[in-house]
Amino acid sequence: MNGIWIFLSIVFGAAVITLTVKVYLMKKSMREISEKLKEKLSTDTNTLIDISSADRDVRKLAADLNRELSALRNEQRRCANGDAELKTAITNISHDLRTPLTAMCGYLDLLDRTELPESARQYTTQIRNRADAMKTLTEELFRYSVAASASKPNLSQVCVNDLLEESAASFYGAISERGIIPEINICEQRIIRIADKSALLRIFSNIIGNALKYSNGNLIISLNEDCEIEFKNSADNLGLISVEKLFDRFYTVNDGSQSTGLGLSIAKLLTEQSGGQITARIEDEMLAIRVKL
Repeated sequence: MNGIWIFLSIVFGAAVITLTVKVYLMKKSMREISEKLKEKLSTDTNTLIDISSADRDVRKLAADLNRELSALRNEQRRCANGDAELKTAITNISHDLRTPLTAMCGYLDLLDRTELPESARQYTTQIRNRADAMKTLTEELFRYSVAASASKPNLSQVCVNDLLEESAASFYGAISERGIIPEINICEQRIIRIADKSALLRIFSNIIGNALKYSNGNLIISLNEDCEIEFKNSADNLGLISVEKLFDRFYTVNDGSQSTGLGLSIAKLLTEQSGGQITARIEDEMLAIRVKL
């Protein structure tokens, strides 16, 4: 009888040891699959998950994940190719539209120097307005496609203080015409960054240009020692929903004059390409756009 109990104890112990080893190996395989999956998803590689386990179920799981990875990569490749084709098409269309638009504006200039009846003058004014709006949209489309397609920024050491002052100064004429007295607060400490100078100028110019479209007479530009640049202007009719959509492509506020809805989208795209962050909020009926570099 004792012999039977000893035998059963040995069998049970062996079963426990076998099961323990199997569970350990399975958990090890799961960790291996998890690590390999994270690696494949975080890197641009065509290699698949390869595991050391000989367990049939574990290897089947790895094979299923590899099939999904292959399908995901094919979809990503298809989307990337489609996005590249769309950007190329936008660039080509924008470029092709420039020639007839330039010719149209040239003929309008000739008409402006010609004696015309008042009724005809009203028509040419309307045509001029539409042509200018089309020209603005074409230019913004071209700039957006160029910004979206840029792969390697032209990096150099830049002084953010100087670039911000340069951008604000370039709008002196438009600011004066609107009767706006800007409040500019730039810290005395020189803020130096490694960045694309033209990209930063475009970011600042697009945000200031957007502010001038909607400002009722105020514009506040500030830069602090942490390289946080803030642009504030009045926004009486801008609600929370509008603020959340400000950086969406082609989104425009109803009262925006000749607005394409691409200016802030380009600013956001270039800011993120520069490794920065851009946010917008409403504060005391003022729209505040903050860029952190």
